[in-house]
Amino acid sequence: MSPQMKALAVHLFTATGAVFAMLAMLAAADYEWSLMFLWLVAAFFVDGIDGPLARRYHVKRFAPEFDGILLDLIIDYLSYVFIPAFALFKSGLMAGWTGWVAIIVITFASAMYFADTRMKTRDNSFSGFPGCWNMVILVIFALKPSFWIILALVTVLAVAMFTPLKFIHPVRTERWRAISLPVALAWTAFAGWAAWVDFYPDSWAHWGLVVTSLYLLFAGIAQQLIPPKRDQSTS
Repeated sequence: MSPQMKALAVHLFTATGAVFAMLAMLAAADYEWSLMFLWLVAAFFVDGIDGPLARRYHVKRFAPEFDGILLDLIIDYLSYVFIPAFALFKSGLMAGWTGWVAIIVITFASAMYFADTRMKTRDNSFSGFPGCWNMVILVIFALKPSFWIILALVTVLAVAMFTPLKFIHPVRTERWRAISLPVALAWTAFAGWAAWVDFYPDSWAHWGLVVTSLYLLFAGIAQQLIPPKRDQSTS
């Protein structure tokens, strides 16, 4: 297979995320939340590995007619933001006006964040919470906290999108990647199982989701607080 065909195949693979997003939306329209999240987990898996494939097969060089970054952002907004926000609103987990506030805050703030050219840091992490609402809302479906807790969480994370707080990319952030990548894979497995068992309250996967989510949420902030060893040695 020629380099051009390999690069094009990566773009086609990325585009399957749009198909998974549509399947998730169809499930959400029928209030089949577990099936919706299973499709979103599939889209999350695609999003996790298409980047390394794109760099390996040099898509910018061999398939420049397609903008992989734009393609990725379109799919990410659907699968990370739009569909999960719809599910949160229609699920009944948020009462009255709180549901309206949540979906307006999530969709509006995320649209601005995804268009922000400063969203990436020098070490390929994210500056501000990267709008991974699919992960947040899946955990909410699993734990089912009160709507006040959900509203507070949505508000805090929306504000965090526009702060200098660092959030890791499990694949691209080199520091602690030996831990971060397995944790992200574990989160994907826990999320898939939790959705598969229809968010059964006593599922062991819920504890795994909590632990892995906390790591992915706070690892970048911890890296800001703990300088690399090379910096410590020169100070």
